[in-house]
Amino acid sequence: MTTRHDGRTAHQLRPVRITRDYLRHPEGSVLVEFGDTKVICTASIDDKVPPFLKGQGKGWVTAEYGMLPRSTNTRMNRERGGPSGRSQEIQRLVGRSLRAVVEMSKLGERTVWVDCDVIQADGGTRRPAITGSFIAMADAIGTVVKAGALPSLPVRDCVAAISVGIVRRTHALDLDYIEDSSAEVDMNVVMTGAGAFVEVQGTAEQTPFGRDSLNTMLALAEQGIGRLVALQRRAVDARGEVSFVL
Repeated sequence: MTTRHDGRTAHQLRPVRITRDYLRHPEGSVLVEFGDTKVICTASIDDKVPPFLKGQGKGWVTAEYGMLPRSTNTRMNRERGGPSGRSQEIQRLVGRSLRAVVEMSKLGERTVWVDCDVIQADGGTRRPAITGSFIAMADAIGTVVKAGALPSLPVRDCVAAISVGIVRRTHALDLDYIEDSSAEVDMNVVMTGAGAFVEVQGTAEQTPFGRDSLNTMLALAEQGIGRLVALQRRAVDARGEVSFVL
């Protein structure tokens, strides 16, 4: 496979766009687009922590995730009575990923609530959810710093996520739905800007893969996440800009 069905090379990301301050009310909000996958990520500040952290002087970051009924090619029912098992898995991953780069002891006794709402899905919604949520969270905590309630941003690093896999016997980066649904291997990788892993989740859908293939996919994921982290840093450090394209 020299080119993919959408014209990309094997090592090429889909077009990525980050739009900050996308919504009026949240302290932090981002529309993140990975190709045709679009996720709205918001971050809200709550000046209290869960009961298990009360009185410890530490903060907390947590996340919720959901998909609009018509975010896919056929309508799905709304999740009534609580999130599905899949949604719970993804929102826990988003929360873990963000907590990995926040110094909770410097956040103070406040909670950052992150909400990820998929408005259009074309494969791999957790990857843009994590990547966009980091920016929304940093912007939300930044409002606390600007208000003088924190001396500095208690965020030690960026965190982003990408998919890799084996499609038609070729190692490929950033799988869309067509590739994801037919891949021989599908893997999700979450990494910090420093290159530390938060999660590696890979499955052989057909033939098991070897260590060499694993190393190739991890190196490919590291390259892709490096580009996403550079985009995140541009967005977080920007003054007045709202749109960032990779």
